[in-house]
Amino acid sequence: MKKITFLMCAVLACLLNANAQEPQFVSKEPQNRNVLIEEFTGRLCGYCPYGQVAVNQILAENPGRVFTVNIHAPSSLSPTSYPNLNTNKGAEVYMAFNAGGGIPAVTVNRGETIHPVESSPTVNKLLAQTAECNIGGNVLINEEKRTATITVEVYYTSNSVSDKNYLTVMMSQDSILGSQAGAETFNPQQMIGDQYVHMHTVRDYITETWGDEITTTTAGSLITKTYTYQIPEYIGEPNGVEVDLNNLHFIAFVSEQKQGTKTAPVLNVTGLNSYKVSEDEIYPYFGKIDIKSNVSCSEIKPTSIEFINGGTKEITSMKYEVEVWGVTSQYTWEGSLPSYSSVIIEEDLTMYLGERNVKFRIVEANGKSYKHNKEIRFVSEPWFDVYFQGEEDEFKIDILQDKFGAQITWELINSNEEVIAQGGPYTTLASNGTKLQRTKVKVPNNECIKFIIRDEAGNGINCGYGEGFYKITDSKGNLVLEGDGKFTNEVYHNISTKSGYASVDEMANETLRLYPNPVKETLTIEGQNIQQVNVYNTMGQLVKSVNCNDNIVNINVNDLQNGMYIVNVIDANAEMSSRKVSVLN
Repeated sequence: MKKITFLMCAVLACLLNANAQEPQFVSKEPQNRNVLIEEFTGRLCGYCPYGQVAVNQILAENPGRVFTVNIHAPSSLSPTSYPNLNTNKGAEVYMAFNAGGGIPAVTVNRGETIHPVESSPTVNKLLAQTAECNIGGNVLINEEKRTATITVEVYYTSNSVSDKNYLTVMMSQDSILGSQAGAETFNPQQMIGDQYVHMHTVRDYITETWGDEITTTTAGSLITKTYTYQIPEYIGEPNGVEVDLNNLHFIAFVSEQKQGTKTAPVLNVTGLNSYKVSEDEIYPYFGKIDIKSNVSCSEIKPTSIEFINGGTKEITSMKYEVEVWGVTSQYTWEGSLPSYSSVIIEEDLTMYLGERNVKFRIVEANGKSYKHNKEIRFVSEPWFDVYFQGEEDEFKIDILQDKFGAQITWELINSNEEVIAQGGPYTTLASNGTKLQRTKVKVPNNECIKFIIRDEAGNGINCGYGEGFYKITDSKGNLVLEGDGKFTNEVYHNISTKSGYASVDEMANETLRLYPNPVKETLTIEGQNIQQVNVYNTMGQLVKSVNCNDNIVNINVNDLQNGMYIVNVIDANAEMSSRKVSVLN
């Protein structure tokens, strides 16, 4: 069933009314404190990507509660070559908190300057505290005029210890491509080719560096401030970076004191919702689209689609399309979507295995033809089917560690994101080499389970310090999955446990048959109206694809390395079936 969630519903008059007596964006009820992490970094700092991995993990664990900005330090580690990510106001903050200090470094709510990997305990402590004030607001961006109208509300639920506080609004930008020392070693997941994807990069401060003065800081006080900001086309001199309107974020926070010192804590912080607006009556567009894939052993992916009304007229109906793997589905929405507001529609979309583009199109609004498109890249990951005869089975998990066993951990996670088993860290060996670590685990039937193995150093367990690997087998000795240990920070696989066949041979009565299995030279596939065959390795990478139109298809596997593969077979009705095949050349 389709679910609809309204994020905000406020007309422009309310948004811009600085004299409003009731808050439009914030609650009057006391709330826990959010956290601001200001991270000092530089493109020539080889260890800075390592620090960013630590901060990214904190963000992932605390969505909507922790906010971060990357401030490129004014030093030799932050060159002015393209992309020049330095800013004068960012330099002021750096000099106040980290002058003469090394990078990477962070301040957490403008406390002591520490290393990013040390910040998690401080973050958790602050998140548990009650904030003196609540803060919220939004940003209306006119793309044609490149203007941003920023409205911020601060409501005090208790008295501040200071009779003067300061409101700071800053603008950051995501997805800036450029060089970064140490990226390939410490954060390769954030690279595209040989370029690093710079995230949360401070571009400008809307207010003064140390904020605008708030003189009423007692319980029950409501402060509303509105700013009009002309968004530059480029920031940075020389070798400036284009300011991409699609990748901007605005953060607002209240600090206790004006000058940046170690005794100027942040009382609260928030990210401001941004809306692209137009003077047109009808101006709907897609916001965030989230296709959920965590611990999934199904082609059906719950998907949340955000629609935003950036026009001056209420939208009461829309027609939209979703194209997945060349198959287009049509949908209709009816309701009330006021100007400068958003709504989230939840749909269940079928995503076949592999990495493909998914196309979203608005084709009609309020009964009139309309055109707005958005395309995202999505990876639908394979899973391994394991057939049980009872309510549970015993898995044998073999980890052949390399020398640095203390860096290795693993987990089994169920569909509720609960850890049902874990292992490591292990003992570090005296010299390069390997040691087998074996664990037996009871696994429930009819469950989707994620096996994830991590290496703290980011170089896997097979990189010159010993040729390690990992392998899981069931109680009958059947291979469930295996990997050669060549990964970076982590690798994971999904496992589906179900009642039924004990082995592939017992599927002989099915319409779809794959044989021989294991296969050496040629894999034969028998089915009805086979249109396409895709072969994936255990990492989810497509290694072979064959287009066809037949009931019998022969696949040459001589060029594949020995190991396990997922064979994805698609018929004329765009229905997909998956089988697990072992290659033994």
